[in-house]
Amino acid sequence: MQQLVFEQAGRYAWRAAPDPQISDAKQALVRPVMVACCDLDVAVAEGVLPMPPGHAVGHEGLAEVVAVGDEVTNVRVGDRVVVPFQINCGECNACRRGVTGSCAALPLMAMYGMAPLAGLDGGGFMADLVTVPFADAMLLPVPEGVDPVAIASLSDNIPDGWRAIGPYRAELAALDEVDRRVLVVGRRSIGLYAAAFGLAYGAQVDYVDTDQRRLAMAEKLGARVHERPKPDRSWDPYPVTVHTSADPSVLTSTLRATWPDGVCTDTGIYYQGGVEMPLLPMYTRGVRFVTGRVNARAVIPEILELLATACDLAPAVDRVVPWDDAPSVWPTMTQKTVFTR
Repeated sequence: MQQLVFEQAGRYAWRAAPDPQISDAKQALVRPVMVACCDLDVAVAEGVLPMPPGHAVGHEGLAEVVAVGDEVTNVRVGDRVVVPFQINCGECNACRRGVTGSCAALPLMAMYGMAPLAGLDGGGFMADLVTVPFADAMLLPVPEGVDPVAIASLSDNIPDGWRAIGPYRAELAALDEVDRRVLVVGRRSIGLYAAAFGLAYGAQVDYVDTDQRRLAMAEKLGARVHERPKPDRSWDPYPVTVHTSADPSVLTSTLRATWPDGVCTDTGIYYQGGVEMPLLPMYTRGVRFVTGRVNARAVIPEILELLATACDLAPAVDRVVPWDDAPSVWPTMTQKTVFTR
């Protein structure tokens, strides 16, 4: 089979690899039919996140089931499925309590498409075939009537945006309409998805960014947009804030914009190590701070229900590209890009 491999900053190529085979009764083989770039893929392509060469790329997408093991009962050959980017068994204590991103049966950070960071490398989605070790636990059917391009990031970035809003929807709903407000400090696609979910749950969303294309996307989603690097000190504080820039100074501003007993979710990864935080002001105002990796498989079913009724994520997609063009296009990505066969 062929798979897209990272060779060096700015260069990707199709490379031959052995065809995977069913080797366990719980496995399935899937053929990716639509793959989206993750925000981390863009960071690698731009050289912001240095990575060693030689790994297969892609960990967001939809696929067709082509073979299943004897114990697989939830999916059949021919089904179109969402493949979560994290590999999880579905049976350990962590998986049973919804912490599917830290499956206790596997090395920490077992996942697809990021071998240098993965405790267990599942290969990349930009390939002819992909092995799913725990098919019944992991795979979810693609719902009918939903634009597949719009949901191509359901493996990772869409859940990452949802987890900044969804767990607090009851808190938002309990507020007076004038206070039902969300602040999103956006970079890449996760902030756009968070804005979309805030709007879907009935909040007014203020979206802050410096990129004209993302500002236009957020406006199409229905957010009120502000072209600036960080929240304005003069704004009234928000019950729910979302920070995605991975810039410590912008994080401080976002925390400052969170109201007493409000919650700030940070989806950034801080490669520089230690980051100063205003812990005393956070303590005195009771600001809750949430960080960490999303548990994608656990939250996707609820997201699918919402997407079927109240949320269109299509404006967050920058462009759709033919599959065969991936080696030339992948190094040039700056926003959400979807590759289709």
